[in-house]
Amino acid sequence: MSFAATMLVALVLDAGIGWPDPLYKRVGHPVVWIGNLISLCEQRWNAGPRNRRIVFGTLTVLLVTGLPMALAALVALILPGGWAGVALTGLLAWPFVAVRSLHDHVAEVARPLGGGDLDGARQAVAMIVGRDITQLDTGGVARAGIESLAENASDGVIAPLFWGVVLGLPGIVGYKAINTMDSMIGHRTDRYEAFGKAAARLDDGVNWIPARITAALFALGTPRRLAHASRVVRRDAAAHRSPNAGWPEGAMAGILGVRLSGPRVYATHRVEEPWLNAGAPDPAARDMRRALRTYMRGMALAGGLLLALAVL
Repeated sequence: MSFAATMLVALVLDAGIGWPDPLYKRVGHPVVWIGNLISLCEQRWNAGPRNRRIVFGTLTVLLVTGLPMALAALVALILPGGWAGVALTGLLAWPFVAVRSLHDHVAEVARPLGGGDLDGARQAVAMIVGRDITQLDTGGVARAGIESLAENASDGVIAPLFWGVVLGLPGIVGYKAINTMDSMIGHRTDRYEAFGKAAARLDDGVNWIPARITAALFALGTPRRLAHASRVVRRDAAAHRSPNAGWPEGAMAGILGVRLSGPRVYATHRVEEPWLNAGAPDPAARDMRRALRTYMRGMALAGGLLLALAVL
């Protein structure tokens, strides 16, 4: 229950003020510190035969996850008890939740797209996806933004909160280390496939429950679309390239009545992916705004659940 209270503090802080630029300029950000450690390990150890890369990639996972978790556990031990401890732990957990920054990044795409500025929307969406933006029409930009919003609602908000409720401060720190590793080295490319294999598999495991919770929060936050969202998830989520992302993306597709995922073009290759909610139209700018409202309702429900757990 105290863990739920600390995660509620972190969620409220981030939703209210995000991570302010002056604070970032002064102290940086804990996720950036973790990323620097990952980069150091990758530069030193990602070389040689495939088996060696797998071994050292696994060692990287143990180091990058274990060291921050151990430090977080030590800090948690020396914090005071009671409400002072709850407040301080929530303050320390705050930078590991990204509810506001995710909303703001996707809103930066929706704004020019809604004004007919396709080039501006392409430049904004390039900040959150890795696709070849020159190949994106209006529907492609909207799809990319909505998919990023749905998937990262799980990775950036619900999953860290979930592991924070389960394991306290070490849980939210450890999850963020795993997820950062996956985003940096968990790619199916010649350079990262072997070295990042353990990181990618572990990330799939720790996101399994949160992704399904996120889908449920989206659907429950829009009761009139609950049945259709549930049908899309049951039918299409398992076909997604990710064992987890298809759940929140499928729920969002069903709620909005649009199709998501599908083929996409990157700088070096084209990927053929099945559609989520095939047969529905491509999303438009107004659907991005609807997606943002769906996201905020889901996050408000998450806050309500944390509050209920805290006072249970």
